[in-house]
Amino acid sequence: MTVTKNALVQTLLECGASHAFTLPGLGITWTLDEFYEVRDRFRVVLTRSEQTASVMAQVYGKLTGRPGVFMGQGPFASTTGAFGILEAQFAGSPMVVLTDTSCYDGFGMYGVYQTMTGDYGAADVRTVLGTMTKYCAYATEPHEAVYGLQLAFKHAQLPRMGPAALVMKTPIIRREMPEQTRVKLYPSAGYLRHTPARPDAAAVAELAALVAAAECPVIIAGQGTQTDAARSLLAPLVQRAGIAVATSYNGKGVIDETSPVAVGMLGTWGSKSANRMLGRADLVLVLGASLGPDYLRFRDDGMIDPTRQRIVQVDIDPRHAGWVLPVDLAITGDVADVLQQLSGMDLGAARCDARLAAIAANNREHGFGVLPPVMAADGTLHYADVVRVLDRAMGPQDMLVLDAGNNRIWVTSMLRLRTPGRLVVPGGIGGMGWGLPAAAATQLVHPDRHTICLIGDGGAAMTLSTLATCVQEGLPITVIVANNQGLGMVRDNMKGRRIAVDFSPIDFSAVAQGMGCRGIRVNRADALGDAIAAARESGRQGITTVIDVAIDPTASHVPVSDY
Repeated sequence: MTVTKNALVQTLLECGASHAFTLPGLGITWTLDEFYEVRDRFRVVLTRSEQTASVMAQVYGKLTGRPGVFMGQGPFASTTGAFGILEAQFAGSPMVVLTDTSCYDGFGMYGVYQTMTGDYGAADVRTVLGTMTKYCAYATEPHEAVYGLQLAFKHAQLPRMGPAALVMKTPIIRREMPEQTRVKLYPSAGYLRHTPARPDAAAVAELAALVAAAECPVIIAGQGTQTDAARSLLAPLVQRAGIAVATSYNGKGVIDETSPVAVGMLGTWGSKSANRMLGRADLVLVLGASLGPDYLRFRDDGMIDPTRQRIVQVDIDPRHAGWVLPVDLAITGDVADVLQQLSGMDLGAARCDARLAAIAANNREHGFGVLPPVMAADGTLHYADVVRVLDRAMGPQDMLVLDAGNNRIWVTSMLRLRTPGRLVVPGGIGGMGWGLPAAAATQLVHPDRHTICLIGDGGAAMTLSTLATCVQEGLPITVIVANNQGLGMVRDNMKGRRIAVDFSPIDFSAVAQGMGCRGIRVNRADALGDAIAAARESGRQGITTVIDVAIDPTASHVPVSDY
């Protein structure tokens, strides 16, 4: 007779899963021998914390479009593991959480150590996960565990994608599955089949006519454009018609940002060229973006105003169109499908030269891609120095992963990415510490590329154990720690009245060496490029490298936001 844990592993394989990320405990530990039996088809990645495991699962889903599987014991999967789950929820990343109530046979109501059943004296893992997932199944019988896992995969992959969870009453994991005469189980494929929504042809034709008639059309490209298909279709379409492309934070890098149609990233910490170009638009075409207030300077009507601009929104989820601002036309469908239909239509080619001239004038006026004049103290670098070096050092095979803080603001606002689809950012909750596990997952998904992680010293210290996972799993990433010995962004916001923002110094290169990595210290701008080149060579040998960069503690994000 089949045991529940065996059925769970087989269901994961049926659903197309090939990786799981975990720090196992109690019920999840009981499943590991079954994973051993399928180790040639399924890779279980052992991490040093639930936070790291959850972020790696989220980024795996973000990059592949297939649910990343995060496994952990109930009290820890739902707390320290909540970091990656929340990122998946806010960022729309497909993810499946597999966990348990962490209770012991027959003692769930007795206030047992670690119990998450929701009884008196216990916490409630189902309620906790229900607040941050699209779907949360609770299985108290073996057959419910299988069906709940099948449905978790279904919900995670359907628009809008996100995290789904299966919580199991712990004792059932090792229980034999009795023959079900009434509640039958069926193969997973039939639950996962669906036909994607196709955009309405008449609506797309109306959109084409609006674009053709517009004097100054501007596209806001969001996360929905960050697929291989959408990126390949967008660039030739906008260049042919001379349509300006501004991006949300999640859409940054969707096109070559040195191309004549690119105006940069929107927002308070975006490019003035993008903000001003959007403000001049007579037609705003929103592609796979939510129009979130955070990247529209909190609905600054100098940037976007439905009373003076026509707004068209394309999104795979109809609930997103007209969510934040009213729109004149809403099209439901995948951005790539809409772009495919538009590619054969006239979008105002006769106006192309005039539109391109207007974009060029806007970019010159507002200094798109021009770094402000800033200096660093002797023996340190400024964030602007890091941007200059990355601009020279990054090539088509490099993936750049960011974390939170000043370093991210400088890169997203000032670095013009040339190769589309090479930027990975925390676009959901945007928390510190995301970058290191995200870089590890990026290297796992793209083993033929070189992953560079730029992270502050605050974020690096939070998930530093990820380096051990990189060594263990053979993921040779390059980590650049922008070490300003404190919380730079918080320092800026405090305007000199500093408290609880300064860290004691850490030599991250020395710590990295103790974890089996290569460590390099840099305190001059001209040495950073050499360090990246050395790290690239180490990566070819399978070695993870950490570059500890001394950043001037007075370096601020204010020149960017005022620029």
